[in-house]
Amino acid sequence: MSPSFKQPVSVLVLIHTPARQVLLIERAAHPGYWQSVTGSREGDEPLRETARREVEEETGLCAPASAFEDWHISNRFEILEQWRQRYAPGVTHNTEHVFSLCLPEPVEVRLAPNEHRAQCWLSWQDAARKCFSWSNQDAILMLPRRTSFRPL
Repeated sequence: MSPSFKQPVSVLVLIHTPARQVLLIERAAHPGYWQSVTGSREGDEPLRETARREVEEETGLCAPASAFEDWHISNRFEILEQWRQRYAPGVTHNTEHVFSLCLPEPVEVRLAPNEHRAQCWLSWQDAARKCFSWSNQDAILMLPRRTSFRPL
């Protein structure tokens, strides 16, 4: 039986509100590592479908693929050593594609306990500071330019 490896193609999904509150989730295996929803593409699924699937798997939120905005931004970065065993031998870099999902207001989500241990909703500024990933920080810092503020 051959091992199943992750594809070095993934999505980063910012879940936010119109007031630019951002959902962050804390990795179960790495306390203190806060991030948005992320995950690898499976097979040849469209990236928007990857975003939809990962949000449902990691948060329990069900939204149609059409609700996910493709930012047409991708980041290529070196895979951290602690996660390289998930990829085929010799794979050292990943290409991450940025998407967002806007919810009317913050909601409690159902975390996948084997992946995440806590959740919080923060202002976009505080969320950017809390993320361990530079690509996640950069995406959150772009949020004000990608959304128009609408008071609730």
